[in-house]
Amino acid sequence: MNNTLKLVIAIAIPLLIGSTSAFFTVTGVGSWYQTIIKPSWNPPNYIFGPVWTTLYVMMGVSLFLVWKSGADASSKSKAVVLFAIQLVLNFFWSFIFFDQHLIGTAFAEIIVLWLFIILTIFAFARISKTAAWLLVPYISWVSFAAFLNYTIWQLNK
Repeated sequence: MNNTLKLVIAIAIPLLIGSTSAFFTVTGVGSWYQTIIKPSWNPPNYIFGPVWTTLYVMMGVSLFLVWKSGADASSKSKAVVLFAIQLVLNFFWSFIFFDQHLIGTAFAEIIVLWLFIILTIFAFARISKTAAWLLVPYISWVSFAAFLNYTIWQLNK
């Protein structure tokens, strides 16, 4: 498979997962989310779409760099599995928070997501430093989202 096709596939995977989870987010933001107490520093809703789209593209490029690398199959396999796990966790956070309205459970889930992103960054770093660095904005945003999730949970007990 040529690298152009690998790049397209690698970017499409997180964008597809993100687009699917966005269904829960858009539905929740348009209804239930409007009724809960949020901190004054909660970003405006229009920020989330562009930020997540950018992060998903960066995640895809990161995955591509690992996929096309000449690293041994075992290292690449482990790194890709960690990437897949964190991507699934990313999807389920939106479902738990926005669809199920389980703010405390979503906070617990985002902590697990955060840990898997860290593991993915370290696994990617062994293969490509650039791939690992491309995930730094993602872990930064998820750290912010975890703090926001926790704050919303506390405000709405």
